[in-house]
Amino acid sequence: MVSLRCTTAHHSLLGSPTCLAGPRRRARPVVRAAVAVEAGAQAKVSLIRIGTRGSQLALAQANETRDKLKAAHSELAEEGAIEIVIIKTTGDIVLDKPLADIGGKGLFTKEIDEALLNGTIDIAVHSMKDVPTYLPEGTILPCNLPREDVRDAFISLTANSLGELPAGSIIGSASLRRQSQILYRYPSLKVVNFRGNVQTRLRKLKEGDVHATLLALAGLKRLNMAEDATSLLSVDEMLPAVAQGAIGIACRSNDDKMMEYLSSLNHEDTRLAVACEREFLAVLDGNCRTPIAAYAYRDKDGNCSFRGLLASPDGSKVYETTRTGPYSFDDMVAMGKDAGHELKAKAGPGFFDSLQ
Repeated sequence: MVSLRCTTAHHSLLGSPTCLAGPRRRARPVVRAAVAVEAGAQAKVSLIRIGTRGSQLALAQANETRDKLKAAHSELAEEGAIEIVIIKTTGDIVLDKPLADIGGKGLFTKEIDEALLNGTIDIAVHSMKDVPTYLPEGTILPCNLPREDVRDAFISLTANSLGELPAGSIIGSASLRRQSQILYRYPSLKVVNFRGNVQTRLRKLKEGDVHATLLALAGLKRLNMAEDATSLLSVDEMLPAVAQGAIGIACRSNDDKMMEYLSSLNHEDTRLAVACEREFLAVLDGNCRTPIAAYAYRDKDGNCSFRGLLASPDGSKVYETTRTGPYSFDDMVAMGKDAGHELKAKAGPGFFDSLQ
């Protein structure tokens, strides 16, 4: 049995320009264990406290991490060895505004990072697409779990695909990436802000607030809700978000024990693909006002195939590029960086000024 508790953190962070790792420096004392007390039971020592958001999807990802840790390390399989700590983030609290209007990236990670730095938790489980390209100083992200399906799911009660929706149909989505690609191909459709967890969005759809919505298939699969998808969009029709479908696990950069645990779970193909896509995003300085999409994967020849996209929110301007190269960290990071610089030059400075 894994104990569960809630917390909220209130400490400031320092930014660090890195994608997957932070500097190894000793900044604060590391708390190595917590006591989890169950009614009528003797106090047990938690060897690992996992920090996570409290949504059903976030908890599913934290539970997947817990189960993998238990399977890989016998001492973690003991009762009470792993504790899951729920942390409310700004993005969970403010639901009535578009993400871009309340700060964009970091809205779903900031409070969890604070808890990691102040020793309330030992590791943090994130959806990689929510993680800013700059990690807080004193943290490192050494582990990605195997990536799920990166495609988006189309969900509607009245149509089988975007192409079947009549002109004027309303699609609910908080993602400018999805909005721009929808309007680029189907300019007669309308996209409205549509926030909330998976269950909330499906309820709003059934209540008739919108005619259709798009959700990441990875999330639906982790919630055992893939059957709710009406159809799936190919990556050619809807390029995914940077790192979509990938789970990242962070720890303090001076915590060798946690890094040892996490290294045993890391899926290297996923880590390299995520690094490539995030480098592309970092060059474009992407935020929630900039529609950006990217996908890197190992092709049938064992090489990395990469595709990146930059667009205006209304879909009137779309810039795309592709790359192919060796499936290695240095080559893939260089590939993502080069692709980002290409699209930045194509779009020109005026493009980014117009998005502010």
